[in-house]
Amino acid sequence: MASLFHVFFLLSFSLAVCRKDPSESAGTTTILDVAAALKKSTQALAFDPRRAHQQLLDKEELTTTLRYSASTADLLLQLYSRDFLPLPNNFTTTHRDYESLTLARLRRDSARVRSIAARVAFAIDGSNSKPAKAAAMLDSIQGTIVSGNSQGSGEYFSRVGIGRPAKPQFMVLDTGSDINWVQCQPCTDCYKQADPIYDPTGSDTYAPLRCSSEPCHSLDYAACRNATCRYEVVYGDGSFSSGELATETLTIGDAPPVTNVPMGCGFDNEGIFVAAGGLLALGAGRLSFPSHLPSHSFTYCLVDRDTPGTSTIDFGPPTAQPEASTITTKLLRSKKIPTFYYVELTGISVGGTQLPIPPSALAIDADGSGGVIVDSGTAVSRLNMQVYEPFRDAFVKGTRHLPPGTGPDIFDACYNLSAMTKVQVPSVSFHFGEGKVLKLRGKNFLLPVDSKGNFCLAFAKTSSPLNIIGNVQHQGMRVVIAVENSMVSFTPNKC
Repeated sequence: MASLFHVFFLLSFSLAVCRKDPSESAGTTTILDVAAALKKSTQALAFDPRRAHQQLLDKEELTTTLRYSASTADLLLQLYSRDFLPLPNNFTTTHRDYESLTLARLRRDSARVRSIAARVAFAIDGSNSKPAKAAAMLDSIQGTIVSGNSQGSGEYFSRVGIGRPAKPQFMVLDTGSDINWVQCQPCTDCYKQADPIYDPTGSDTYAPLRCSSEPCHSLDYAACRNATCRYEVVYGDGSFSSGELATETLTIGDAPPVTNVPMGCGFDNEGIFVAAGGLLALGAGRLSFPSHLPSHSFTYCLVDRDTPGTSTIDFGPPTAQPEASTITTKLLRSKKIPTFYYVELTGISVGGTQLPIPPSALAIDADGSGGVIVDSGTAVSRLNMQVYEPFRDAFVKGTRHLPPGTGPDIFDACYNLSAMTKVQVPSVSFHFGEGKVLKLRGKNFLLPVDSKGNFCLAFAKTSSPLNIIGNVQHQGMRVVIAVENSMVSFTPNKC
């Protein structure tokens, strides 16, 4: 009898959540499409990178023919999710199930977050926690450039043409880094990549920078060898790239090439970089790629990370007018950490009720700590304890009707939704300055963690005062970062 009652309850509940609930219009609830999320998780394991690689090569051959006839083309790149890179046979990576794919993503994510926290700590109080291997290597050179971001956890990639004539390379796109670099010949030590390693001697526009140059002086630390500026980036997971700093021409899509972009030419590189030849830095610092464009702004849209479709990033001021659904907030800057894009987040609400979060828990302190950044390379958003605990507690209270589930240790709230096709859950909204409210869709805060129907709240606690809005919340949104206007905007359902 108890079993029959349970089946009847689940059937009744499933039918109820499929009906339009009046409270949804008030912003107190939203619908999670469980069946659609689980279907995508299955498709993620069936992706064939070899076929996609051949299609990419065919497309590049056509694009090369047309590139210089498109003189008015926008600076627009296709974005590939890390798990859907079009790779040749020897780069095929497989996961036995969706749970192992999720755990791999979370390991990369945790490494990146630790690195961001280490960079913030180093910038504010001078503390440092370089990995032992990296620290030993750094002792052998005259100067270092230390980045706190784990490039090994890069989640979005694109094809960028390096030099003249342009040689296409897979590059990690990273809003948390300022130094562009690519592996170069002759290699003292280079990791395996999908494309031939870049040879600067084959480019008409490669020019090493002198130690007295402004880009060299813009480095946190610089070494000088034979009057040439030397760079080194060390990431929080022990990965690194070192070589000479130069200027080079970069070709973005079908647009005219961008000349004189500072770029590291790495002769000694190590790490887990998937197939990428290097990194295109999209941070707010003086050496990043956007800082060398007429407009420092860019727009990106991230499709669901479980679908093989590509999304785009467009450099330059937004061409379209904001829509009624667009939420705009101030872009803030930290004097201590110029790389990151801080936003004016003022609160979070669950089920239509704003949480009692002290404003200081979301603000940048006088010493430069704290605040909220938007980071495309972090997946699961991180909230400091003053923000996370009331948020988690309110969400758990609003989901007491859902059966508990299991998930990785990083998550505090997991649910077994295997018996449901759709489910009604409390809404989650971000509050920004001037009363702006961004309501998230269910799939922007509840993630499948296996193929069995376990979903978890896609937020985690951090001991750092810094809060990070990760790319799970960006997915399916058009995000505009307009540096010249000190503005960030989010437009839902515009990928």
